[in-house]
Amino acid sequence: MGPGRRACVDGSEKTIPSRFKRSQDHHEAYLRLIRLELDDELAMTEERLRNWSEKKLEANGIALFGLNAKTDGWLFGQQIIRLRLGSGKNLGSHRFRQGDIVMLSRSNPLTERPIEAIVSNRNRNSIRVVLPEAPQGLRKGTWRIDRGANRVAFDRMRDALNSIFEEDGSAPMRELLLGLVHDPEGTASLIPEMGGAKQTRVPLPSDFNRTQRYAAESAINRRLTLIQGPPGTGKTHTAVRILENWAIQDTGTVLAVADSNVAVDNLLEGLLERGVRAVRLGQPVKVRESLRVATMDARMESHELNKELIEEIERNEKLSRRIKGMRGGKEKGLAHRDLSRGWKEVKRLESQIRDDILDRAQVLCCTCIGSGHVLLDGRRFSRVLLDEATQATEPAALVPLVKGARQIVLVGDHRQLPPTVISRRAEAGGLGRSLFERLVDMGITPLLLNTQYRMHPSISEFPNSQFYGGMLEDGVSESEREAPPGMLWPDWDAPLSFLPVDGDELLSPDGASKENAAEAAWVVKILMGFVDEGGLELTDIGIVTPYAGQVRAIRDMLPETMQGVEVRTVDGYQGREKDVIIFSCVRSNSDGNVGFLSDRRRLNVALTRSRRGLVVIGNPDTLRNDVNWRAWIEHVRSRKLEAWHLLGTA
Repeated sequence: MGPGRRACVDGSEKTIPSRFKRSQDHHEAYLRLIRLELDDELAMTEERLRNWSEKKLEANGIALFGLNAKTDGWLFGQQIIRLRLGSGKNLGSHRFRQGDIVMLSRSNPLTERPIEAIVSNRNRNSIRVVLPEAPQGLRKGTWRIDRGANRVAFDRMRDALNSIFEEDGSAPMRELLLGLVHDPEGTASLIPEMGGAKQTRVPLPSDFNRTQRYAAESAINRRLTLIQGPPGTGKTHTAVRILENWAIQDTGTVLAVADSNVAVDNLLEGLLERGVRAVRLGQPVKVRESLRVATMDARMESHELNKELIEEIERNEKLSRRIKGMRGGKEKGLAHRDLSRGWKEVKRLESQIRDDILDRAQVLCCTCIGSGHVLLDGRRFSRVLLDEATQATEPAALVPLVKGARQIVLVGDHRQLPPTVISRRAEAGGLGRSLFERLVDMGITPLLLNTQYRMHPSISEFPNSQFYGGMLEDGVSESEREAPPGMLWPDWDAPLSFLPVDGDELLSPDGASKENAAEAAWVVKILMGFVDEGGLELTDIGIVTPYAGQVRAIRDMLPETMQGVEVRTVDGYQGREKDVIIFSCVRSNSDGNVGFLSDRRRLNVALTRSRRGLVVIGNPDTLRNDVNWRAWIEHVRSRKLEAWHLLGTA
C-alpha cells in the first residue's frame, strides 16, 4: 500500500504508511498485524480440529490417521521416526512437506498433549519426521499427524519490533528503515559507518554483466541497496558475489538470510562453491541433503573438541546410572554434586565449540526467523544481505536487521509474488507488503538487473513487455534453448503453446480449493509425450497450477512411473526453474470468474519458470475476463501459438 492507502482491520480504518513519523506508530501497527496473523492461524487450526471430520481433514491434506510408527535412525542427534499405513498402503495426496512443523498424537491434539516434530522427507507410502527423542510406546497402537502453527516465528518478530522501537543500539539503520530521515535516497547512498572497521577494495568478478556490476558496486559502497532481480537475471549469483566480496574484506561475520530454506540453501551452495567459509544455522532436516555438511550440527561433530564433549557426556550418563542404584547418604550427595558439575562442563564445551565455529565463519546463512535463534543472542552483524526479500513480511525481515546492521542489501522483485499471509485481516492491514516494497514506496530506487539468462526469447517476450515495460534483454539465444521434442509445437522456433481446453472447474473434495479434471488429463497426456520422446527426464519437467486441489488431482492421475515429476502451486514455484513447464489454469466457468489468477504477480511467476518450453492449458473464454490474461491470449493468437491441432479441431 502507498502512503495514502488505508485498510480495514478489526472493524476500523488503519493506515500503514511508507514513512513513519514516530517509531511508536511502526511498532503498534506491525505488532497488531502479527498478532492477528498468529491468532487467526491458531483459530483456524483449532476450528478445523474441533469441527472437521477426519474424512474432511484428510481430504484437505492437513491430517493423516491410523499411522504405524517406528524409529528409522538418527540425524545429528535427533531421532528419525517413519510413519506409514498398515501393509504399506499409499498415503494419498497430502500437504506435508520437508521442514513443516507437525503435531503427532494418538487421537486428538486438542484433548492430549501433542508431540511436535519436523517433516524430514516423504514418499507415496511414508513420512519421516525428526524429534529430540522417540516417545514411549512408539510402536504400540497408531498415530495421527496434523499441521502445526509456528508460535516461534511470532515471538521472534515481536522481539525484533520491540528492538527497533526501543532504540537500544541494535538497529543503527533504524532512522532510515522507518523513513524518519529527511532524504531516504540520499541517506541510503551514504558510505556505511562500519564502527571503525577499515574497508578494503576487492575486485569484482569478471563474469558480471553491466547491471550486475553496477548493482554489486553500489551494494558494497552504500548503506542500503535494493536490487531488483526479475526472473532469470542472476540475482542469487549477484548476491553470492556480494557476500564473497564482503567475506574477503574480513570486517566480521556476514549474515546472509532469506525467507525460505530453499533460498538460503541456494546462497549457501553458491558460497561453498566459491570457497567461502559459510555455516548454515537451522534444523539439518530443513537443509538440502548435499549441504548438511555446512550445518552447525555437522560442524560440531567434526570439531576438534567434539571427542572431549562425547567423553564427558558418556561419563555423566554412566554416573547417572550409578546414582540410581545408590542408597541415600554422603556418597550419593557427592555423586549428585559431581553429576551437576559434569553437565555444566558439557554445556561449557558445547558453548565453546559453537562460539568457535561462529567466530571462524565468514558468512552465516539462515532464514529470517532463524536469525532470531538464542544461539545468536548478543552477536552483532554489521553487514546483512536478505535474498528473496519481497517474499518476507516486514516484521520477519527486521529479525536479522536489528542485529547491528550498518550495511544492508535487499535482493528481490516486487513484480513477483508477495509474502504469504494466512490471516485475511492481517493481509488487509498491510502485512502482505514487504519491507523491500515499502522502501521503494518511500523513494529508494531499486537497481534493476536487466538481462535474463533463463528463458527462450519467445517465452520471455510477453512477461518482459507486460510486467517490466520492455526493459529486459535476453542473454540467451534461440539456439541455446532448443525446443524440446515430444510436443507438436505450433511454431518450432517458438516453444510456447496455449492449449484451449473447455473443461469444468469443480470444488475440491475439501471444499476449499478448485480442480479441473479435463485439464488434469491433458497435463498427464502432454507430460507423457515429453517423457516418451526420451529427450527429457522427469526432473527436467515441472507442473504448475494456482490451486492446491488441482495439484492433488494431477498427482492422483499420474501413473506410478511418473510420480517423480514435481507438481506444485505457483506460490511453491517462485525461485524455481525447469526445462519445461506445463501450467494448468483450472478456472472455467460461465461467470468469467478467474479468482486469484487475476493477480498479475502470480501470472508473472507462472510464465517465467521454464527454460526451453512452456505449455499453458486453460479456458480462453473464462480467462479473457481478466485484463492480463486477455493480453496473454492476444499475444499467443497474434503469433499463432494456440495448439488447436492437439484437440483435433485444427
